[in-house]
Amino acid sequence: MNLEEIQAVIDSAKARGIDQLATYVRGRLPNASDTDVQEAAAVLLEIIESVPLILAATIKGAEEQNLVHVVQPVLDRAVRYFLHPVDLMPEMTLGLPGLLDDTYLVLRILQVLEEGPKPLVDWDLDHPTTLIRSLLEDDIGKQLDAMSTLAFEEIVDDVRESWGTGPLDA
Repeated sequence: MNLEEIQAVIDSAKARGIDQLATYVRGRLPNASDTDVQEAAAVLLEIIESVPLILAATIKGAEEQNLVHVVQPVLDRAVRYFLHPVDLMPEMTLGLPGLLDDTYLVLRILQVLEEGPKPLVDWDLDHPTTLIRSLLEDDIGKQLDAMSTLAFEEIVDDVRESWGTGPLDA
């Protein structure tokens, strides 16, 4: 997995300024107080910065549970999206706010993986996923939700077999 490349993308976006996150939050929540905007921006930065750690923990959990063959293809899709500079919210032009869609897709995919019989990581993904989704434009959120669903369609039989629920009925 390209965790170093993901970190480089995050570092590059941070180098263009962390104030861009607060500006983005202000635009999405115009009635929020300055304190709330700054706090939300700080939390978003922490979430974005945690992506490589969460991915590494997920791979480790998949290895421990003998599920790499199921987990890796789905994570590869999320990583490819994260590393693609031109996507729904391009970080090349938006800076850190441009990583919100990438981060949301990674977290959304990990949420689905956590629905298995035994979690791969012991992290609360619901709060960060919900926070980012609430700040995305609705059409972008819907497209990302569809992408996360598509990521699993190709491996759904492997997932069910690994989770012990059997292959899909034809």
